[in-house]
Amino acid sequence: MSAKVLIVDDLFPNVKLLETKLSLEYFDVLAAMNGPDAIAICEKGLCDLVLLDVMMPGMDGFEVCRRLKSNPNTAHLPVVMVTALDQPADRLRGLDAGADDFLTKPIDDTALFTRVRSLVRLKAVTDELRNRALASREFGMGDPLALAAAETGQNASILLVEDRKSSAERLSAALGQHHKVTVAADPHDALVLAAEGTFELALVSLDLQGFDGLRLCSQLRSLDRTRNMPVMMIAEEHDRARVIRGLEFGVHDYLMRPVDRNELVARVRTQVRRSRFSETLRGAVQASMEMAVTDGLTGLHNRRYLDSHLSVLFCDAALRHRPVSALMLDIDRFKSINDTYGHEAGDEVLRAFAGRIRLHTRGIDIVARYGGEEVVIILPDAEPDAAHVIAERIRERIEAVPFLIQRETREVRVTVSIGVACRHADDQGPADMLKRADLALYRAKSSGRNRVEAEAA
Repeated sequence: MSAKVLIVDDLFPNVKLLETKLSLEYFDVLAAMNGPDAIAICEKGLCDLVLLDVMMPGMDGFEVCRRLKSNPNTAHLPVVMVTALDQPADRLRGLDAGADDFLTKPIDDTALFTRVRSLVRLKAVTDELRNRALASREFGMGDPLALAAAETGQNASILLVEDRKSSAERLSAALGQHHKVTVAADPHDALVLAAEGTFELALVSLDLQGFDGLRLCSQLRSLDRTRNMPVMMIAEEHDRARVIRGLEFGVHDYLMRPVDRNELVARVRTQVRRSRFSETLRGAVQASMEMAVTDGLTGLHNRRYLDSHLSVLFCDAALRHRPVSALMLDIDRFKSINDTYGHEAGDEVLRAFAGRIRLHTRGIDIVARYGGEEVVIILPDAEPDAAHVIAERIRERIEAVPFLIQRETREVRVTVSIGVACRHADDQGPADMLKRADLALYRAKSSGRNRVEAEAA
């Protein structure tokens, strides 16, 4: 996977060394010799990952990382800090600043390429979510990136897979101050728990007794229910080859024994924060998709949804020789409600009208606002007689109870006229059926309103 890697270092020989290594692996390389230039490049969206030297004059790497991670427009960028310092306190400081990982000089080539590829894959997924989530701004949902970047990474539900009792107790105690931890000693039990639960992260020991912990990591990455859950490995020093294999197939991070308590907490927080960042973006994407096909006032589907889904449903019914019926509903004398009580009262009636319709339709029915005070209901597998019964029931429920308006301080009587039509074998498409339903609705209006009329025989 090719990507643009930004190297940030004030020493030209260091930049040139990393540039040569990465170029040979077909990465595109950019360079910045100081913190402000690096931030400017990142803000312009010119790179996919940052290799950031810690020791720089003026603005050091920790400060650069903090600024990148606190900015909603750059918080998603993976940052790997490159340092000659190899003390837990230094790693902790970098993780607290938001770094995604560390590479210690002299840099091991295998660790460099594996970590870069792993983080670039994760960023590719995040980029797709970000691009889709930004569409939610068009629907007045605020800034999803700012909301996602504000996540703290605390109070997560964590699954710890460790069969060494003493190790499990230490790890659980360290994480338990900030998260809810569930310990599973048996890997088979752990897989069931993960698939059935709502864990936000799994921490897996690779050296489980009689079981390959890496295989469990692979299973967690492949299951639908756990595919998006971060997975971290805990490994012995001699297990570096398996750690690299894990990173290659999508494990998110690792810790080497003996595990530093503070680094454990910091790395878990980083993974949870990143995962919630993605989940927030997914939520924004889902919400924007729903809003794109939902009428903002009534909460019913809109005309766009009706047009796209009805065509598929109609064609499927024709192929299977199954019935489909349509109801066309129109509130009687709705203009007089607006004229008498105001448009706000009219909106209250429309919302309540939609709510009552929902109570008397099935989950498989399409209920859509057709325009103004008109609503269309599509009834799959409903014969004409059954559709007429449903329409009459809706008409009765609308008439039976007055609608509350002006913040429930007044009541207004509302009735509805309904036209009913069904699919004909010679229909060219759903428009033919809807036209007959509309004509039936016109007859209901002409015949005195507050009634159901079927299409002409």
